[in-house]
Amino acid sequence: MKQIEVVAAIIRKDDKIFATQRGYGEWKDWWEFPGGKMEAGETPEVALKREIREELSTEISVDEFLCTVEYDYPKFHLTMHCYLCSLLTEALHLNEHEAAKWLTKEELNSVKWLPADLEVVEEIKSEE
Repeated sequence: MKQIEVVAAIIRKDDKIFATQRGYGEWKDWWEFPGGKMEAGETPEVALKREIREELSTEISVDEFLCTVEYDYPKFHLTMHCYLCSLLTEALHLNEHEAAKWLTKEELNSVKWLPADLEVVEEIKSEE
């Protein structure tokens, strides 16, 4: 089975968490945490900063490792390293996603998360 290794940013601001909606592909319209594939030689932190620059045209600080999710999708195995992050600049621009929302912990279940991201949502909700 194909293996894909990605990083995801759990961007927090004022007790809310940033969620993005996919605008393309097999999982179009499902919600996810922004991020993407690591390139050869990149650390997860460097990959995350690059991906967020590409996807959202903003700068983040990678604050703390949250969890790694291992998930078997029908066509590939996903390893997703998730980090708690914060914005260094206020401006956000959706370059790849069709929508985005700032959600409180209580609102996290209000969107249709990708299966692997749902595991991250549960991790976030279990944190105090």
